[in-house]
Amino acid sequence: MPMSDLAELIKTGAETLKAAGIPEPGREAASLLAFAICKDRTFLIAHPENVPDKAASDRYLKFIDRRAGREPFHYIVGTKEFFGLDFKVSPAVLIPRPETEMLVEQAVDFLAGRMGAVFCEVGVGSGCISISVLIHSPHANAVGLEISDSAIVIARENTSIHGVEDRLDVRKSDLFASLIEKERFDLIVSNPPYISIADFARLEPDVREFEPQTALTDQGDGLSVIRRMVKNAPGYLKEDGLLIIEIGYDQADEVVDLLNGGPWKDVAARADFQGIRRTVSAVFDKMKHW
Repeated sequence: MPMSDLAELIKTGAETLKAAGIPEPGREAASLLAFAICKDRTFLIAHPENVPDKAASDRYLKFIDRRAGREPFHYIVGTKEFFGLDFKVSPAVLIPRPETEMLVEQAVDFLAGRMGAVFCEVGVGSGCISISVLIHSPHANAVGLEISDSAIVIARENTSIHGVEDRLDVRKSDLFASLIEKERFDLIVSNPPYISIADFARLEPDVREFEPQTALTDQGDGLSVIRRMVKNAPGYLKEDGLLIIEIGYDQADEVVDLLNGGPWKDVAARADFQGIRRTVSAVFDKMKHW
């Protein structure tokens, strides 16, 4: 039986993905084929008649089957671009999303000009947030807290890939538990599990069935981790230190109310380009704390 050329493989793969309900099946099929044969998309366009060897074709067809089963594309290829950088990902960590780049932008803006600044990320996951901030804040250092051992492995690999392993201290921790009492930070950032269990049930299967559930939902109303963070963060912030939290699409009012009731000032919710209030930030007011 003759082997299929690149054009035929893309067509076959796209048909399979379309039948499985995958958006943009042609684009994903081509990307998976390029990954399988270790070439870029330009090669596919320039050489549609090329016939890859059997091992590469078989590898591609396995990738197509996995994607048709709704396994996320980025888990199959093992990387995801975020804030202009490529990060290793696996089912141990969330796949970085474009909306989370807002968190990085705010952190970088806040740290600008603060020589010797140290920040803390709660729930470091793949490390994409802390590493991106460090790359754009060369004067800063960070501590990344993470409860998942398998996520810590990925985060540390990414620190090595991006050359910040000596600037990002990744520790196993349930929220702030591993910090010592005297540790204080200029900034605390977090993308916590804020999806309610009701909303979690309605997520696309790509997310619901493959991404780490503990990083997505608190199994409750989506605010339990945020409540704990708001309550305990003042004990680890310097005076006038900043807390920035990514939140759910409908949580801004509740999180703002939580912060307004504590030792905080300059509480603000920031909207993304779609008008969704995506982050809430507040400055620690030491005078209110006491």
